[in-house]
Amino acid sequence: MAAKTPVIITDKDEMRKWSRKMRSQGKTIGLVPTMGYLHQGHLSLVQEARNHSQLIVVSIYVNPGQFSPSEDLSTYPSDFGGDILKLKSVPGGVDAVFCPKNLYDYNYNKKQKNKNENENCVAVGGDRVVSCVEEKGSGHETWVRVERLEKGLCGKSRPVFFRGVATIVTKLFNIVDPDVAVFGKKDYQQWRIIQRMVRDLDFAIEIVGSEIMRDSDGLALSSRNVHLSPEEREKALSISKSLLKAKSAVEEGQIKCGELKDLAVQKITQAGGRIDYAEIVDQESLEAVEEIKNPVVFCIAAWFGKVRLIDNMEINI
Repeated sequence: MAAKTPVIITDKDEMRKWSRKMRSQGKTIGLVPTMGYLHQGHLSLVQEARNHSQLIVVSIYVNPGQFSPSEDLSTYPSDFGGDILKLKSVPGGVDAVFCPKNLYDYNYNKKQKNKNENENCVAVGGDRVVSCVEEKGSGHETWVRVERLEKGLCGKSRPVFFRGVATIVTKLFNIVDPDVAVFGKKDYQQWRIIQRMVRDLDFAIEIVGSEIMRDSDGLALSSRNVHLSPEEREKALSISKSLLKAKSAVEEGQIKCGELKDLAVQKITQAGGRIDYAEIVDQESLEAVEEIKNPVVFCIAAWFGKVRLIDNMEINI
């Protein structure tokens, strides 16, 4: 069977027209939002979407609204041609790829119109926390926030991240108008935030969380893994090993979160990692717990060299 070649759509109005045409034919649409540089984890999301809808749209868009001026927007990896080849390899294929150039271009500043949105942005003066969108003066003013769920975990060190994620996902939902959207559980906090946003704002969209995909040695798949040196990659295995060890300890009766976190931090630090956070939280509220009495998720973020990695493991008791 020949590989399916998806239609490539770059204009948001054309994307809306495509979706409306498919809906008029009674078709259901599944959306897999990505920032490109696809790996097997992304392709597993596409396969999961196939279980819930008739047509699949994959969006490829590196969202400047979730990066602060000090973060790695300009170095985020990309390979659009390779991404399309990978999508064509998925059984059943993908029906459309939505790859807009700039979803924050409102012709607000004519001089900025042709500026590459992925150029490195720079910090502005003062204490105001801004994203790369605001730094470039696009005129965008409206942000979606899930106020409580965004505060902990990644939200502590990345204060603009989740408002940027919630806003761009809202924009994608309004443009693509899917019935289902699939998110990977590796970005656990993101998945829960989108679930809550959809519930609170009455989006008629089912949000599906797909399990973490790992390399054979246990490292969680991430587009940023390409920036790890071989030595750093080996050291980074300490994250998944720590999570597995913690899960085994809980299954053997250890329920004190402080001790579980200390052991994980020690193992990762000894391997050369710099801990951003190591937290055991309730799976839905994302509130930290001291003892494990209900289903929790152990979430870790750590730096190896210049690469920040996140991973987690659900612990169900």
